[in-house]
Amino acid sequence: MKREVAYVDFGLIDYQEAWDKQRVLFNQLLNRKVHPTEEGHDCFILCEHSHVYTLGKSGVDANLLISDDFLQKIGATYYKIDRGGDITYHGPGQIVGYPIIDLEKFEVSLKDYIHKIEDMIILTIAEYGIVGERLDGATGVWIDSCIPGKARKICAIGVKASRFITMHGFALNVNTNLDYFTYINPCGFVDKGVTSMEVELGRTLDFEEVKKVTAEKFESVFNANLYNSAEVK
Repeated sequence: MKREVAYVDFGLIDYQEAWDKQRVLFNQLLNRKVHPTEEGHDCFILCEHSHVYTLGKSGVDANLLISDDFLQKIGATYYKIDRGGDITYHGPGQIVGYPIIDLEKFEVSLKDYIHKIEDMIILTIAEYGIVGERLDGATGVWIDSCIPGKARKICAIGVKASRFITMHGFALNVNTNLDYFTYINPCGFVDKGVTSMEVELGRTLDFEEVKKVTAEKFESVFNANLYNSAEVK
């Protein structure tokens, strides 16, 4: 049986605003586990952010390589947040996804959940002829992961889970300005690069189309039915 999941498109949204909205939906779903009659929805959120760097709870400040003044100069902000992983960048042209779901309902472990997110992205970019792979010892989706000196990340993943309810998620570089990654050690790595679908294909992609494909692959991988709900904003 397919699981019903609300599809929410925040569009271009400030990071703090999106984080606040996430926490409301996360807490509602968490509360529903204790009080089944309370409101709460499994959600699949897609959005896009203005220039921002986020540092996970196990991250290292030194992986942000620039000063506060330079952050202002490049129009970026910086947040320390409660997901796993180290530092990453979000910005225009990047699809950011925040699945807020009850993993017990989907009968998957947290480790399997990460693998399913990776599968979803690998299937998404495969629609455009890009071969995505996993890299041993690192989450996310990579290109040429087994070729020394060639491995480059196209999608970062960092999540939080409490009582098997998830938040935060993934960031797929579609038409992303990769220059912003030069100001950090992405995900804590100093010896691996980043890439985008635009760079790999040599052309700018239809951003809304890639979002649609991503949503379709979520449905397929998670055996879910996405629906639009006026109750979830």
